[in-house]
Amino acid sequence: MPFDVKALDAAGLRRLATSLGQSHYRASQLARWLYARRARSFDEMTDLPKSLRATLNEQCALFYPLVVQRHVSEDGTRKLLLQLSDGAFVECVGIPSGENRLTVCYSTQVGCAMGCLMCATGRSGLTRSLTTGEMLDQLNVVAEDFSEPDQVRVTNAVAMGQGEPFANYDALLAALRLMNDPELLGIGARRLSVSTCGLLRQIGRFGDEPEQFTLAVSLHSAVQATRDLLLPRLSAQPLTDLRSALVRYRLKSGRRPTLEFALVKGINDTDQELEALLAFCAGAGAYLDGGILDAHVNLIPLNVVDHLNWKPATAGRVKEFGAALASAGVEVSVRASRGGDIAAACGQLAATKK
Repeated sequence: MPFDVKALDAAGLRRLATSLGQSHYRASQLARWLYARRARSFDEMTDLPKSLRATLNEQCALFYPLVVQRHVSEDGTRKLLLQLSDGAFVECVGIPSGENRLTVCYSTQVGCAMGCLMCATGRSGLTRSLTTGEMLDQLNVVAEDFSEPDQVRVTNAVAMGQGEPFANYDALLAALRLMNDPELLGIGARRLSVSTCGLLRQIGRFGDEPEQFTLAVSLHSAVQATRDLLLPRLSAQPLTDLRSALVRYRLKSGRRPTLEFALVKGINDTDQELEALLAFCAGAGAYLDGGILDAHVNLIPLNVVDHLNWKPATAGRVKEFGAALASAGVEVSVRASRGGDIAAACGQLAATKK
């Protein structure tokens, strides 16, 4: 049975070329056709020998995702529902800003096993993880959608769509490296970000990677009971362990992690929650484990999802959190939500036809 050529990383493409009696240069050509030129078939790859194209057609499968639905927000954000080779559906989001910047929020899994309370994706559970190529294809599909009348290039990409990226670590890293490859998508490493619930072993691995990819962790509370409520699949993981892992990550990688904090009215916007967040960042109180974390805190007003009656914290309360963090010397920002009117904002992706 033919195998999916887009499931291969760069080394896998080289091994494929070698097994077919070809040089590594042919592997580089193949990668460019797959991801820089967005080929839909091996027959399009006209600078490959005809005999090689015939062999690839016999031994390999090549599929490009189908755009099933397209939604455009009032703020310019676009959400695309894609159908994959096995009939599974996944969503990705294009977020334009300025004249020359396009950020793609892409998915790493079909569904998600984490079951985070504020996220629509986890309601359907996990179907499967995506391949390396299925992640890159999302960026290319979005770029094509924005390329009328002029060609548009993806400048930033965040693994913040459906799924837990670190539960698909190897395919994710392969995708990041292909995105970063100047011969392919050519996106700078610091413009490639991964958002995780906080899987400790993978945070450690990520800190050892040589590239300057950036890390964001969905914290949402520095009070153990509250975080256990919001992220139930991580309830066995103490926050002290997460903080220690982030301190080690900062020391090993030299990169500053971002802490995502979605503020929910009456749940994690209280004075107790603010004090715990300040202690988490400063290494105080229950978090006396090695000094200041040196993280960036990204405050996010809750994006409303259908299955939850919770409300976002008020703008005034978000401002108070930001001011308190800034006064304590913590780098802080407030994310402007994009695409909420088309259910394209953080936590709203569900991959359902509408």
